This record gives sequence, C-alpha cells and structure tokens, in this order.
Amino acid sequence: MDIGMLWFDNDKGADLNIKVTRAAQYYQKKYGQMPNLCFVNPCMVALNGNGNNGHINGNPIKTGDGVEIRESVTLLPNHFWIGINRPEA
Repeated sequence: MDIGMLWFDNDKGADLNIKVTRAAQYYQKKYGQMPNLCFVNPCMVALNGNGNNGHINGNPIKTGDGVEIRESVTLLPNHFWIGINRPEA
C-alpha cells in the first residue's frame, strides 16, 4: 500500500458504504489520488447487515467509487485504514 490514512467515523446514521465514501473523498482531496482499499473491523461489516465475512456472493465488498472493503481485527470499530493498493509487479 502506498500512503495509508486512518479515518474515524462513528456516525450511527450512516451505513458502511457512506462512511468509506466519506473517507475516500477526504483521502482524494488530501493526497490527490482516489484510494482503492479500505480495512475495517469485522463488526463494521456485520453491523452493515452483510454478515458474510466481507464478501457478497464470493466477491469482495466494493463501494460505488470502487473502494474494496476488507476486514481487519487489528482496527477498532469505527476506524478505517484507507489507501491505495498497487499490484506487485
């Protein structure tokens, strides 16, 4: 991952996609690039009503902006680690 950013959003009225989109928009404004990867605590995915380990029909969850959402137990709830994942050459 290139530059990563830690984001906090505890807005109880917003779902996971909205929160990740907010973080992505801020990231883009700050770093001039759109992120494509976001790590969240697994409970955030479960709270979003998904309940299937961060995947829908075997595919990773993605926001409308194309940010892939992955689970990480090392993050606290309502914290988002967002950045750019570049494939290894």
